[in-house]
Amino acid sequence: MPLLDHFHPPLSTQRHWESFHTTWAGAIADALNEQWLPEGYFAEEQLQPSARVEVDVATFEEEGRDRSSGGVAVAGRKTWMPAAPTWTMPGLVPEGLEVFVFSGEGGPTLVGAIELISPANKDRAATRRAFAAKCASYLHQGIGLLIVDVVTSRSANLHNEVVELLDQPADYRQPPAAALYAVAYRPLRRHDEDWIEVWPVELGVGRALPELPLWLGPDLVVPVNLESTYGDACQRRRLVP
Repeated sequence: MPLLDHFHPPLSTQRHWESFHTTWAGAIADALNEQWLPEGYFAEEQLQPSARVEVDVATFEEEGRDRSSGGVAVAGRKTWMPAAPTWTMPGLVPEGLEVFVFSGEGGPTLVGAIELISPANKDRAATRRAFAAKCASYLHQGIGLLIVDVVTSRSANLHNEVVELLDQPADYRQPPAAALYAVAYRPLRRHDEDWIEVWPVELGVGRALPELPLWLGPDLVVPVNLESTYGDACQRRRLVP
């Protein structure tokens, strides 16, 4: 199944990218759970919306309270509010749809992450930096990472943003022409030094998608077949006969 252009006509006027984005993430999680993850591991797709619900004062309805009584329900504990903040700085939470792999032993622990890049991740410098910071945070924690960018409507390379944030030389960047790409990262410690092994692949509309490694630990790796999961998502959304 060759990669389609989801962001320009005719496909962009026939299907919504957001729906396909969610379907592809689900197909990846299903493939990992059904075929590759060992006992004690599981994959979940998770949406990270850009918007947040603002709450200044929260009230709670007491469980079992008779709503017909007209009384006001209050929490059982005392409430406390701090003084007004000294500063309020602009903040940014990067939007994204992720596939997380958890080790279930001793409670769910994140061991691997797959980031399917959206147009919002690439639309301005602030969101690109926020995405790169999230990826760098995973790598600093020793979490295996795979990022996939098939967004044709914006040209920024977020792998290069990650390299810049990690203060690494230009040797590890992809060329400016690499607008579509997938990159796998393996953080590891070797000879008392920290390293990040990198598998970059340039993508293109009309070309087949690759299979890349997702590292779940220093010696545990599973394949992520972008080609088969993409084809599965296209069939689910009736993009192919």
